[in-house]
Amino acid sequence: MIARTAAGIAAAVGGELTPAAQAKSAVPTATSPKAAELEITVTGSVVVDSRLVEPGSLFVALPGEHHDGHEFLADAFDAGAALALVTQPTDYPAVIVSDAQYALGRLARHVLRLLPKTRVIALTGSAGKTTTKDLISQIISPQAPTIAPLGSFNNEIGLPLTVLRAGADTRFLVLEMGAAGIGHLDYLTDIAPPDISLVLGVGQAHLGEFGSIEHIAQAKSELVAGTKPGGTTILNGDDPRVAAMAHQAQGRTVRFFGQGADHRGADSSRSINAAGVDLRCSNIAISASGAASFDLSHGRETVRVELQLVGGHQHVNATAAAAVGLELGIPLATIAERLNAAQALSGGRMAVTDRFDGVTIIHDAYNANPESMASALETLARIGHGRRTWAVLGEMRELGPAATEAHERVGSLAVQNKIVRLLAVGQEAAGIRSAGLREGADEEDYRFVPDIAAARKLLDAELKAGDVVLLKASNGTGLWRLGDELAGKREEN
Repeated sequence: MIARTAAGIAAAVGGELTPAAQAKSAVPTATSPKAAELEITVTGSVVVDSRLVEPGSLFVALPGEHHDGHEFLADAFDAGAALALVTQPTDYPAVIVSDAQYALGRLARHVLRLLPKTRVIALTGSAGKTTTKDLISQIISPQAPTIAPLGSFNNEIGLPLTVLRAGADTRFLVLEMGAAGIGHLDYLTDIAPPDISLVLGVGQAHLGEFGSIEHIAQAKSELVAGTKPGGTTILNGDDPRVAAMAHQAQGRTVRFFGQGADHRGADSSRSINAAGVDLRCSNIAISASGAASFDLSHGRETVRVELQLVGGHQHVNATAAAAVGLELGIPLATIAERLNAAQALSGGRMAVTDRFDGVTIIHDAYNANPESMASALETLARIGHGRRTWAVLGEMRELGPAATEAHERVGSLAVQNKIVRLLAVGQEAAGIRSAGLREGADEEDYRFVPDIAAARKLLDAELKAGDVVLLKASNGTGLWRLGDELAGKREEN
């Protein structure tokens, strides 16, 4: 974060300085001309985890599921924190507020307004946000200093923390915006109004919380409405619900078409309005390793892109990312070169590891929804062609009444993709196996285990050289930990 005094932070968030902070923030007087030298100034990072504190940090004491941040104030200041943001009295130098999370957002909004040269690029969608964010970052960061989230920092806490990483030299700030309810993106765009917004798609993720696909579309459209007047909105032209958001845009609108369909109709030379130019991919091919190659066309120019990223759906994410690059003035040929070199930056998303024992792990267990589950199974079938394939699948959460049907559909897709072995992990995922059996799978090949420990035991006993194993589930199931272990990683203490 750009350097801010304790008094300045208190004013920005509407908080009060504790006595310890006041004592070090005295105004110099004739009798004490050096008092200003004692003024507290935050010169380091803003963190919510005391283990991440560095000298000069601002530590935000948030209530957690298992711990309260106030319990770690001593650890934070021992590590060099300059100031804390708290909701209760303390003897440490701090700013007291009524709601620390809300104050964190206010601080981020305040700091961003002090960075007029920073352009905000924000994206949302039911699937693909994190990978697309990583691709955008790799396309635009060679142009100018760029800040993007670490992993999937896309909520009311993660987004302001990302904003507060920006400094005076930051030219591009890439923000992933997630929504689990109506109004969430209104809140996030109030903190960081985008200069360029991107909507990837409307799917069934969080369907249980929203209640209907229409409500999901409404929530995603808040990003369009929250884009700065005169800004640019980039919309997925293959998704009718996304394309319909154009009427909410207050500036230029552009479509991208990532599905490879033929869009050479009567309006193919026009975008949603006359100011926009469409971007399309075509001639899609998926290699034996699961990576996509395709033609990327903009106006009369066409380039070939050959991704290293695994996943038959990645051409959609890459086309969306390319649209952002074009809006920032990067030549199409340069965008293609950077897409060709792009790597998977965030773990647990179609990360392929070839182990020393001949087993291949496809770790995609960071999150799951019906659309991404179908794509992952298709990728497993392609990578595992001629080998023994395993689908280790957990629950897809937050689907509401649609959950039973959605899980059963996954079991059917596993059989249709000729997945040899399936392991449903946890009672909530049992329907995946049941549907697979109804589709004709053998009971010895499609199995159920009650928990991750049982899955680990079975896999340790039965995996052999040549096997290809996909792990996929919603993050909250914890299956990602097994993915880390099987890929040769261990959870850090």
